[in-house]
Amino acid sequence: MRSCPANSPQAAARIVALTVVADGDIGEAGIEWLDRLAVHDQLGLARHELHALLDIFREDLLSSDRLKRADACPVDERTLADLMGEIRDPAMRRKLLHLCVTLAESDAHVPEGESIVLGVAVEHFGLHREMLRSSSRN
Repeated sequence: MRSCPANSPQAAARIVALTVVADGDIGEAGIEWLDRLAVHDQLGLARHELHALLDIFREDLLSSDRLKRADACPVDERTLADLMGEIRDPAMRRKLLHLCVTLAESDAHVPEGESIVLGVAVEHFGLHREMLRSSSRN
């Protein structure tokens, strides 16, 4: 799998992509939510750049046999850690986690795969308190 520069919009886009594919694949509904939430703008990308990055990420997963067809997380623990490790900036981590939670909850159902990705992000980013603050606001 290719790597991205730390804290880059491309690195953040891969975590967004992982959240979206965690329940199987990036379908039309997932693309609609990405557009509706203007994820590309929030990451500092043009819409077509985000869509191209999603395609590249999916190709990387398929070519490396890391994309599994299962109800659980579609990638292995090492890949998850590698992807999360590319985001080091605390503000970007908080923004990205909020964005991924919003995407995961967009269909009012958070399957196991999405839950695993979000849990790993919270753990790796050290945002346990942030998640507690978010849930207490709802």
